[in-house]
Amino acid sequence: MLKKIPVRHLELGMYLHSFEGNWVNHPFWSTRFVLQEESILARARASSLAECWIDTSLGTDVPVKPPVAKPTCIEPAAAPLLDAPPSAVRTSMSDELNRAAKLCKTASTQVMQMFDDARLGRTLDAEGCVSLVHEIYASVSRNPGALLNLARLKTQDDYSYMHSVAVCALMISLARQLGLDDAVSREAGMAGLLHDIGKAFIPSAILSKPGKLDDHEFTVIKTHPERGHELLSAGHSVAASALDVCIHHHERMDGKGYPHGLAGDEISLFARMGAVCDVYDAVTSDRPYKSGWDPADAIARMAQWEGHFDPAMIKALIHSLGIYPTGSLVRLESQRVAVVVEQNARAIAKPVVKVFFSLKSRMPVTPELIDLGGPHCSDKVLSRENVEGWNQRDIAAMWAGDALPKGFKAPGSAPSRKMKTR
Repeated sequence: MLKKIPVRHLELGMYLHSFEGNWVNHPFWSTRFVLQEESILARARASSLAECWIDTSLGTDVPVKPPVAKPTCIEPAAAPLLDAPPSAVRTSMSDELNRAAKLCKTASTQVMQMFDDARLGRTLDAEGCVSLVHEIYASVSRNPGALLNLARLKTQDDYSYMHSVAVCALMISLARQLGLDDAVSREAGMAGLLHDIGKAFIPSAILSKPGKLDDHEFTVIKTHPERGHELLSAGHSVAASALDVCIHHHERMDGKGYPHGLAGDEISLFARMGAVCDVYDAVTSDRPYKSGWDPADAIARMAQWEGHFDPAMIKALIHSLGIYPTGSLVRLESQRVAVVVEQNARAIAKPVVKVFFSLKSRMPVTPELIDLGGPHCSDKVLSRENVEGWNQRDIAAMWAGDALPKGFKAPGSAPSRKMKTR
């Protein structure tokens, strides 16, 4: 007998007959099969479709009380995280930016110490990172846009450390978007925080080389997942999920990743999450030798890398960050250029923006905050704006304000379009 149920209520053993909705949004090329693999179940739950049809004559039925969705393919933590902090109260972007700026400083210092300990051969105690993960989780819960985007604005000296903090926050946000519960979301955050610890053993001359790595240098870089896994395996209270993300966050869906060349369902849910979070932060962050990609452009490009990522994870990342993430440059229908300063809970394609330049007059204008999803707003995003030629530090200051890191200098920023008001 066919029965329509919410996608989030799918369980192993059910016979998936079809999804309810546009076929282009389906997570699989075909349906009508029994859900037997945990990774397949996770992909189905992560789809953008809300309902599906199951055939109870060919598979199990919905229990009387559907269970809460959990990532059943994830091994439980080696030791449970501390009791969850009190539920976070939603805060404004400006308020959370100030909190996030202070958190970034303390987090960077703590992660730096963790890397230094690794270089000195000291074993890692994951329990020492629990309070930091809780703080990051709380910030993402209060207003995800603040910490997620502020962590992109790295200085030359703290890139490696803040990258770990940024991936931690992205993993938490992505886990929440996938419907994973609070404890598992914090476990994902811990995995993100520890994923690159192996880079503590890579020579700094290679990590900060201002140019393309040669074959030997790239071979050295590719050792960091296994070096990190060895360190974490010798540590205390490190969850199996963190070990998995550490060694497999560079695997690809087409099997062309490293170190083990895993493909498709061989890659765990957490490792698939880690792959998209790691790359997104890397390509959107400024480095001494290149400017980071515009956030909206980065998501669009990553979605086109066939065989690299799990499409379901890319979809979830877009819903987590927005079609036009905070910090993106956009061109409006009114022929003005604006920077996205906050996401709009009512409409993912209509963020809150700050207009600063007129394409008609080719002149800066007095910055103006506009809620494109507001009831009386007639303007809308026409397209992404090419970031080349714009002063990236000034653009970052427009949405980050006083929370902008003092040492942040965007390489390649052109002085030709200084952000001045009339």
